[in-house]
Amino acid sequence: MSEHVTTFNVWGMSGTVATQRPEHLADAERRLWHWIGAIDAACNRFDPASEISRLNRAGGETFEVSETFELALDAARRSYEATEGLCDPTVLPALLALGYDRDYDLVAQRSDATASPTGPSPGLAALHWDRDAHTVALDPGCQIDLGASAKALCADLVVADLAERGGVIVEIGGDVALSGQGHDGPWAVGVSDTLALTGREPRISIAKGGIATSSTGTRTWRIEGQTANHVIDPRTGWFAHGDYTTASVSASSCVLANAFATAALLWDEDAVFHIAQAGWSARLVRMDGTVEFIGGWPEDGSAS
Repeated sequence: MSEHVTTFNVWGMSGTVATQRPEHLADAERRLWHWIGAIDAACNRFDPASEISRLNRAGGETFEVSETFELALDAARRSYEATEGLCDPTVLPALLALGYDRDYDLVAQRSDATASPTGPSPGLAALHWDRDAHTVALDPGCQIDLGASAKALCADLVVADLAERGGVIVEIGGDVALSGQGHDGPWAVGVSDTLALTGREPRISIAKGGIATSSTGTRTWRIEGQTANHVIDPRTGWFAHGDYTTASVSASSCVLANAFATAALLWDEDAVFHIAQAGWSARLVRMDGTVEFIGGWPEDGSAS
């Protein structure tokens, strides 16, 4: 293992943290595990003791939340607004109805499941956040899942903590935040259609911000004879089944990259317009394997 790099596993996913200078790696690891612990205590919906689990059980009662939870909630709000509501934390009832009601490793072991359609999600209008009082209340029937944006936020927070010390990069389950350069030049990030890297994938470099990949081919399970996935369309309560199977996006933060990568799988043909209008770059893969590039994203095999 390089003295600049550490790999780890968390939330059923692999991850990597690396620094430009080896003497900063220990600090990066400490900040990484600080934020993983804080985000987990606030946002892990599979932990009945987490804040989000207790909020979802509160039955509409006003619930006092921590600073970390508010950071995660703000990240979810930014994702929601940037994607015009397609990256929606209130899709949890739909996820549960489609069978994603326990840790993914257990969900994936099922041979099949029965769906209980819920219809459109209520959106952030059903979530009442008093920033001054640090409280949140949910409308009856509303439940939230902050997992996707919170994972990206975790990467952003670690990089923000270390950025002044030089180059740093954090990857958690396909979500990447970075700043500066590595010990031998610009950070090179491999991009995979399956989120599993073999070392032969196209690679891109950016100086600062985030890169995220979302795919309908990962975190899948069987439901009523179909292959369901974790990308839920809040307009219908059903899983994504559009033109694109994988979307990789680079943006000014990992939170925004994650939001646009998720929304791209729901925008279908409009994804190119929305991503370009926001000023981001992307690599989109269609069901037939055709690859499209948006903005400054380099074509596979070309220099970044």
